[in-house]
Amino acid sequence: MGKHSKDKSAELQAKLAVVPELPGVYTYYDAGGTVIYVGKAKNLRRRVSSYFNKTHDVTRTNLLVRAIADLSYIVVPTEQDALNLENSMIKEYKPRYNVLLKDDKSYPWICVTGELYPRVFMTRTLVRDRSKYFGPFTDVGAARAVLELIRELYPIRTCRTPITPESLARGKGRLCLEYHLKRCQGCCVGKISPEDYAKYIDHIRLILRGETGVLMDYLRGEMERLAGELRFEEAQAVKERYQMVERYRAKSVIVSQTIDETDVFGIDDDGGNDVYINYMHVRHGAVVRSYTLTYKRRLDEEAPQMLSYAIEEIRQRFAAEFKEVIVPVRPDAGFEGITFVVPQRGDKAKLLDVSQRNARQAKIDSLKQLERLDPEKRAEKTLERMKADFRLAELPRHIECFDNSNIQGTNPVASCVVFRDARPSKKDYRHFIIKTVEGPDDFASMKEVLTRRYTRLMQEAPDDLPQLVIVDGGKGQLSAALEAFDEIGLRGKVALVGIAKRLEEIYFPGDSVPLYIDKNSDSLRVVQQLRDEAHRFGITHHRDRRSKSAIVSELSTIRGIGPATEQELLRTFRSVKRIREASLDALAQAVGYAKARLIRDHFAPKAAQ
Repeated sequence: MGKHSKDKSAELQAKLAVVPELPGVYTYYDAGGTVIYVGKAKNLRRRVSSYFNKTHDVTRTNLLVRAIADLSYIVVPTEQDALNLENSMIKEYKPRYNVLLKDDKSYPWICVTGELYPRVFMTRTLVRDRSKYFGPFTDVGAARAVLELIRELYPIRTCRTPITPESLARGKGRLCLEYHLKRCQGCCVGKISPEDYAKYIDHIRLILRGETGVLMDYLRGEMERLAGELRFEEAQAVKERYQMVERYRAKSVIVSQTIDETDVFGIDDDGGNDVYINYMHVRHGAVVRSYTLTYKRRLDEEAPQMLSYAIEEIRQRFAAEFKEVIVPVRPDAGFEGITFVVPQRGDKAKLLDVSQRNARQAKIDSLKQLERLDPEKRAEKTLERMKADFRLAELPRHIECFDNSNIQGTNPVASCVVFRDARPSKKDYRHFIIKTVEGPDDFASMKEVLTRRYTRLMQEAPDDLPQLVIVDGGKGQLSAALEAFDEIGLRGKVALVGIAKRLEEIYFPGDSVPLYIDKNSDSLRVVQQLRDEAHRFGITHHRDRRSKSAIVSELSTIRGIGPATEQELLRTFRSVKRIREASLDALAQAVGYAKARLIRDHFAPKAAQ
């Protein structure tokens, strides 16, 4: 079967040989009989064999294969059946190598009971009875706001008293305070008929389904009818309801005027461990439900596979019935009766962009929360990502970045900025004045600076060498840095990469093709910060040196004024401007009358202009 299967038992190899070429679900077990992985496949034999006939790029996959001691499989009629079964088995066994759905919150629903006089309330528990549930609401505040609107609009009952035709016939009910406050119409004693009460419930269901436009049309018609019959007080009450619904509708997120109803899935996946998938349900052009799932990637699962998991999860969780679904990529599983659209432009593309932004924001919020609650864990997560992106053997807890600064070859300097645990360590920043290079030669300057920096560091602090060195520049700068590493014996001990002008292009020694890092990756964020810091630090130093050089060159053009006098003048007057404006007596007190006259004669024509 291949490289990995040579170590497997004869019994396992015999099972591998007879796996059928049919859709189904396969299960891997470790030596203790524990389920360690569950997967689905269109073709069981092809998929299962792929684990054993090659070495995988992802270390976790290789670890999984080494841990497999036994397998079983279940053949099913369709891909959809395979996805359903896989989803159920993952939830049941929680295998260590499977994708983990991190979202385990219980969100509230709004329940409309199936009683003679239905109640409307918020709950986190779904009971399989005649009740109808709307939601879930990811924002509890939003659920309360909807309930508040409903109770302002309609006097529905809040008590739990069982009301049946028999109890009404017996006449044993008692009117409570809610009736006297006009917040209930006396359902318990039959002061409102079930038919009239049902009209309230129909309107409430329209609100909960997001069909506020339909309700507003109805209320407008009622208002006009009552006014036409001269029933002005009743018309005014309906008008107030209409205005309340109008205000509520104005707060809804309208994303399209042309799309009536659709479902959207957006993904934020930068290749890291966590994948964020946002689901939006759009009705009458407004987002009536937005929900984000977070999955933890365990192996090398890609976006189409993660999307399949999310679609199935949403179907089960919300009892959703999809017809057309807008997605960034097509899912890897087949879903009968669903049309998938990957839009490139137009209103559907705009809808997808809204969902993608929600997924991205969920990631940002999660990381901010993690940073606030546990900054060390956030830093660890970033370092893990950088380790993977930059192909490092260990976490880059200590990173150094170098940048050259010169303008037309004048005052060449270089800067070194240091990050520890993905954060700036400003006390370790260093400036370098280029000493051995003549003219604007960035490559030679980079070689000089790295040689000086690490020759000294290897002598004074060999245990504090960085795990990663970044040079600002493409292949040329990287080659110069590599020469320095070779000469001082650092190659192979410290990882070295170059970053091109296009920040996402990362060059590795000996590889002419750059690596492209995802623009939303934490790795790129840290590299951006490193380069910005190195550039800022270098430019500031370069500007200071040019300023001092300009001052000295101005004074050095005066015949009879030497370096010692220049220094004394600058120490006394602090700037050339003050020297130019100083009186002869003031200059004489600093450097004597003979030199003071030379200075005044030099600046006098300029002062007169």
